[in-house]
Amino acid sequence: MKREIDNKRESRRGFLKNIAASVVAAGTLAPSLLKADDPNLIEEPEWGKKLGLPVDKYLYGQPSPYEHNVVRRVHELLSSGDMYASVAMCPIHELDGIITPNGLFFNRCHGGVAIIDPNKYRLLIHGMVEKPLVLTLEDIKKYPSESVIHFIECPANGSTEWRAPQFNTLQFLKGMMSQAEWTGVRLKHILKDAGIKEGAKWVLAEGSDNSHMGRTIPLEKILDDAMVVWAQNGEALRPEQGYPIRLLVPGWEGNLNIKWLGRIEIGDKPWHAKEETSKYTMLMPSGKAIRFFWPMEVNSVITRPCPDKPWTHLKKGDVVEIEGLAWSGHGRIKGVDISFDGGKNWVEAKLKGLVLPKAWTRFSYIYKWEGEPLLLSSRAYDEVGNVQPTIDQEVGKMGVENIYHRNAIVTWEVKANGEVHNVQIRS
Repeated sequence: MKREIDNKRESRRGFLKNIAASVVAAGTLAPSLLKADDPNLIEEPEWGKKLGLPVDKYLYGQPSPYEHNVVRRVHELLSSGDMYASVAMCPIHELDGIITPNGLFFNRCHGGVAIIDPNKYRLLIHGMVEKPLVLTLEDIKKYPSESVIHFIECPANGSTEWRAPQFNTLQFLKGMMSQAEWTGVRLKHILKDAGIKEGAKWVLAEGSDNSHMGRTIPLEKILDDAMVVWAQNGEALRPEQGYPIRLLVPGWEGNLNIKWLGRIEIGDKPWHAKEETSKYTMLMPSGKAIRFFWPMEVNSVITRPCPDKPWTHLKKGDVVEIEGLAWSGHGRIKGVDISFDGGKNWVEAKLKGLVLPKAWTRFSYIYKWEGEPLLLSSRAYDEVGNVQPTIDQEVGKMGVENIYHRNAIVTWEVKANGEVHNVQIRS
């Protein structure tokens, strides 16, 4: 029996050696040279010699242990050391497609993650309505549901570029955003049952966690496309994403997407929450501040290569796919351009996959790298005519004192050895 097994193994080795020796890596992107005597190809791998894990080992699936570095990350500069009121950054450089796994979705809290008993959860709707409502989770789920794909982005995303690059990492530069498929009900259907009184113009949405964060939102937006959602990517919301119910305000500032939603009040004028008026404002060079600045601007960033995913493994002449994300809170992405010289010249990239309103859109460009240094940039434009600005254009309009809504073009310096660094191109 042992001789028979050994003969089979030798036969397999010979078969694979012949294949490996004849393989020509033609037409592939960044091909790896195959060796006929590569033991990883010729020898039976360890996982092929024994039984794998039983199906009941992880009844809630887990990533491969070899993906242990693909996690959200935190930094004291973004929290002042207080992790109860902080943000965990999404590793967007590790993502494929346009959906962020629930375990990697960026997390922003103002008083820690609330753990709510769904049986005790209640949503209060009152104010300028004919019939105030108190709804349980089951009551909300009785409404007709729908699923949509939208990003959520903190208005401080990119704030690390406030005056100059501070982090040489894409995760901390643009990781305050993620995208998911959300399932819930449009809020207008619930408000129809409550009966909105004439003259109502504003909505106050408030969380039921210990921070009771409240945000003022125009009623017009609420009746357009706002939703209360209970599921994310096919499963119940996770606690850090607002379980059991959160508000979804597509394309607008992430802080409006109230988690652990507990109260909705309808009124005829905006509320004056201290944090809302003092923190989420746009300070202009003139000294005046824009109080309400909701939609997230057209934006893009190259995710491969980036400082987290350099080209140090490439050699001269390799063909690679330059890839990135583009998005706009105003609608669909219409196109993305790529520059190799810091914005002096531009070529059109290809949009790939789904192109949805107020959603991430993938773009790519096939490029043969000859080992030359590059200043690699992307510039997006949306269906309503917004174009992503340069750093000079953004600073000229908004100054440098404001840390919100920074959507200027991001540039990576690709060095001859493949290292990638975050730089700013100024005239």
